[in-house]
Amino acid sequence: MKKNRFNKAWLNEHLTDPYVKLAQKDNFRSRAVYKLREIDEAHRLLRPGQVVVDLGSAPGAWSQYLARKLGAAGAGAIVALDLLPMDPVDGVQFIQGDFREPEALQQLEAALHGRRVDVVLSDMAPNLSGIASADAARIEHLAELALDFAANWLQPDGALLIKSFHTGYFSQIVARFKHQFSVVKTLKPKASRDRSAEVFVLGTGVREQRSTLSTIMNR
Repeated sequence: MKKNRFNKAWLNEHLTDPYVKLAQKDNFRSRAVYKLREIDEAHRLLRPGQVVVDLGSAPGAWSQYLARKLGAAGAGAIVALDLLPMDPVDGVQFIQGDFREPEALQQLEAALHGRRVDVVLSDMAPNLSGIASADAARIEHLAELALDFAANWLQPDGALLIKSFHTGYFSQIVARFKHQFSVVKTLKPKASRDRSAEVFVLGTGVREQRSTLSTIMNR
């Protein structure tokens, strides 16, 4: 009975959510797009001609936004990756795979054809077990993978934006960002529900010592 009440409450909240209605009106696949749009507009992340990687892309709302914002100008590219399938988005190369596995990372790197990346976006989130310490460790691991990828592929003036959560490891994630980037900001977009523990971390301007990140943090 309690589960049924919870499902009914969630459905009612979802159907009356103004961002859900706006996403339907704007033909986006999820309300999450407005989190990215707010951050992009405030910090001027995205421009036509950029090479952008979208990690944890399904169902594809962020990729849709990227395709509309970046268009087909110049030599830019959008490469998206997710463990789950994603319906095609015009102008986006999609790779289905697990970013935690070497094979998926190799496919992603091959799709870049040696080009440096201007912006890495990560909306990745683990499947939560309900065990706080285990879930926090999974969240940290995904952040670490995104940081390592950014260290190897970002342009010197590039940016990394990840979704994270307020857990016991959050301060460590922010510390790693500060080691790797000149400017680091934590952001809570208006489209992120107040009761949600999610928070976004944005790093811009890659520090020169990026290649030593893993060594230093694993001492």
